[in-house]
Amino acid sequence: MIRKAFLTILLIFGFSFAYQDLNAKQFYEMMQKEKNIIILDVRTPQEYQEGHISNAINIPVQILGQQLDKLKNFKDKKILVYCRSGHRSVIASQILDRAGFKNVNNLKGGLFEWKTSGLPLVK
Repeated sequence: MIRKAFLTILLIFGFSFAYQDLNAKQFYEMMQKEKNIIILDVRTPQEYQEGHISNAINIPVQILGQQLDKLKNFKDKKILVYCRSGHRSVIASQILDRAGFKNVNNLKGGLFEWKTSGLPLVK
């Protein structure tokens, strides 16, 4: 409810974000088709160690703004962002969008949807 109100206010005042929401199937298909992508896990290191999407880079959303220099060479590449439920990845997608990243894609529903779809995780 608060998230929807916040996004509505941003849209009213002319702020919009260019990232795209993908469901788990679309996210997985993009991973399979695209050769030159970055997969970004914005959960905590402990959550990451418990299981993550293959080849994902872990930068927690809490420090993403301070770690953007690690991603600066990927501004024009496709970035796939995820978290546990989809909330933190929305925030991370907005941070990336505002920082000039051109092709940001958010896993809607996060790993909850990923697991429900029966898609693989690695430890």
